[in-house]
Amino acid sequence: MQILIAEDTLRQRVAALPQEISSDHPNGVHLVCVLKGAFVFLADLIRTMTCEVTLDFMAVSSYGPSTRSSGQVRVLKDLDSGLEGRPVVIVEDIVDTGLTLAYLQEILRARGPRSLKTACLVSKPSRRQTNVAVDYVGFTIDDLFVVGYGLDSGERHRNLPHLAIVTDSSRAASPTP
Repeated sequence: MQILIAEDTLRQRVAALPQEISSDHPNGVHLVCVLKGAFVFLADLIRTMTCEVTLDFMAVSSYGPSTRSSGQVRVLKDLDSGLEGRPVVIVEDIVDTGLTLAYLQEILRARGPRSLKTACLVSKPSRRQTNVAVDYVGFTIDDLFVVGYGLDSGERHRNLPHLAIVTDSSRAASPTP
């Protein structure tokens, strides 16, 4: 595998995002972590948040064993608490086609949050199949399949401290924060 985003670069950018989120939510925010991929990202985000933070977790799947989204979203674990009247930020590992995020945003908006925003570690706008709002973006990359820092391939490589390309390394491009 080829390293796309080194550990130091990753940590520096992730350390900047809590400032943006806290600034937008000075009275507190409820974070909804999308499992499993976003758990490492979430852990690092909350360590430096300056506003009050509450958490919940949701598990969805649109990939299964494939490296491409099936377009079919399944909720594997729903939230444990209500969202009504709360400022909510969805914490996602990666926004690719946008189909999973659009589905999540739709079902969470129906639960009556005061506001709903999204933070993602990695965004791939070239792959979008739907127009979906992403308010806080760690890195924008080309159409590459990446692992590490919570992102996986067949449940492997989540433990890598950097982001690495799984497929053809000649397709690598510089990420932009």
